[in-house]
Amino acid sequence: MPSTATGDAVRAPRRRPGLLLALLAFAQLIISIDYNIVYVALPKIGDSLGFTSQNLQWVVSAYAVAFGGFLLLGGRACDLWGPRRIFILGLSLYGVSSLLGGLATDPATLVSARAVQGIGGAFLFPATLTLVSTKFAEGRERNRAFAVWGTAGGSGMILGSLLGGVLTQAFGWESVFFVNVPLAVVAIAFAVPLIARDALGGARRAFDLGGALTATIGTTAVVFALVQGPESGWGSGLIVGALVLGAVLLACFFVIEKRSSDPLMPLSLFRNRNLSTGAAITFFYMATFGTLLYFLTVYFQGVHGYNALETGLAFLVPMVAISVGAQTAGRLATRYGLRAIMIASLVVGLAGTVITGLTLSTDGSYLSLVPGLVVLGLGQGAGYTLMFGAATVGVDPMEQGIASGTASTTQQIGGAVGLALLVAVANAKLGGLEGEALRAATNDGLRTAVFLAAAGIAVTALVAFGLQKPQRPRAVAQGPGAAEAAAEPQTAQV
Repeated sequence: MPSTATGDAVRAPRRRPGLLLALLAFAQLIISIDYNIVYVALPKIGDSLGFTSQNLQWVVSAYAVAFGGFLLLGGRACDLWGPRRIFILGLSLYGVSSLLGGLATDPATLVSARAVQGIGGAFLFPATLTLVSTKFAEGRERNRAFAVWGTAGGSGMILGSLLGGVLTQAFGWESVFFVNVPLAVVAIAFAVPLIARDALGGARRAFDLGGALTATIGTTAVVFALVQGPESGWGSGLIVGALVLGAVLLACFFVIEKRSSDPLMPLSLFRNRNLSTGAAITFFYMATFGTLLYFLTVYFQGVHGYNALETGLAFLVPMVAISVGAQTAGRLATRYGLRAIMIASLVVGLAGTVITGLTLSTDGSYLSLVPGLVVLGLGQGAGYTLMFGAATVGVDPMEQGIASGTASTTQQIGGAVGLALLVAVANAKLGGLEGEALRAATNDGLRTAVFLAAAGIAVTALVAFGLQKPQRPRAVAQGPGAAEAAAEPQTAQV
């Protein structure tokens, strides 16, 4: 069998595994922070650069469209050229684009910088996930690694809002971009000594150019339509054209992959029940849990008038809960299997979402929200930690990059679909209102959206039953060491 970057990496000795895991968690923290850090700075960005109310959303959307569109390419790039190279490339794109974003003086420059940030994320995310999947053995070690990685990812989503509020209030909106530059530089400096060089010896695999172009452009077109649809109208020529273009190109992509001798995304991967189910879980997770941060931000600012700093501080409670949930899930998954704890985390998150929805009100205090936010955070953190690990169990090391990219792509598309649909529901009855009437209608719309997200989480829990059950130890009738072998934990538990 030919040697590949990822295949050799999994067999190579690790360099300081504790520090390596800390680096990978730090990289995931950068991605998660950057995903949300601009939310609380949007009003000041719009006023400073002259965005209109219609195009201000592209400060967020440009990142999401590029991230979702390039993930499959980023995942396969890890398999072809090695996760270490792609890891450093992704961080470099983050650093350069963040510097350009902070220096932007007009909307076009900032939106372009955000798109390049998204491309950087599309390379960095699957590289980070591939390194976690290949550098740590399945079972206890990998569960622990995913717990640390998931804690960084889940907490970073909340920390981004907190950091965005603090930086915007103290130093201006530019600081939410400049902060990424030193973070990326530090991560690259540690990546060089801590991540072993990619081994590219042996037969080199071909690059599926046709598959890369059709997948990247097709996915980008679909994500663009989903993001822009609520603003432009689902029946507009721009949105219909983007959806048709995306559908045609993705259909061509699957035809190309079926006929290719070395495809970008081998369709045989989906014979792995955990990957196909895990990809569905990441889709529904982001379409539900992934939208709640946006609605809570609107609730704090639009209903209760919090400023940027107060909004960031309000997320401290769920940030702590997410961290606890992520760490606890890793230990429980080692003992009971990923499948059981994945389902349990979704049930806990469902309960927290319902409680949170019930406590949203125009005259409610922050303290009344705390119980729901704590339960929600525990379930959300646990689920985020486990869903990517479940999707990559049993995948060949030589395909870990594209498997990670596949799960990440469904994550991004799920977030775009969920946010588009739920925002439309939340804003359905706001037209022509102002003052106290607008405030009350906003609260009612947010509650409806949160309850719909809860229904989606229930669906996600049902989907998680599709994960394979953990294998039970096989009894050994005789022979030395039989008892020890039977007692050995199953490292491939799902």
